[in-house]
Amino acid sequence: MFTFLLVVHAIIAAALVTVILMQRSEGGGLGMGGSPSGLMSARGAADFLTRATSVLATVFVCMSIALAFFAASRQTQTIDTSLARTPPAAPAAAPLAPAQDAVPNAPADNGAVPLQR
Repeated sequence: MFTFLLVVHAIIAAALVTVILMQRSEGGGLGMGGSPSGLMSARGAADFLTRATSVLATVFVCMSIALAFFAASRQTQTIDTSLARTPPAAPAAAPLAPAQDAVPNAPADNGAVPLQR
């Protein structure tokens, strides 16, 4: 049901954009000119496009509110755990500690490199 409403919402949005772009504007826009001898006069076309714009805009806003309500109240059955952080694997064997009594009175190796000249 939610997917169906999303598709209908997208169709309404496309129709709304089309109707808005077909209207005549002061800036010249994409308004279509109509001849008085045609099926619809210029005045009739303007009234129709204005009325269609207001109806489509109202339906679009109502559908947006309804979709927001449905999205908030949906219960999801599954949780996507593909991006869940997994703990690192434990090492197979712990490294052995160096023998302390191998060299008596040797300085502890702290990783420092002696300077050579």
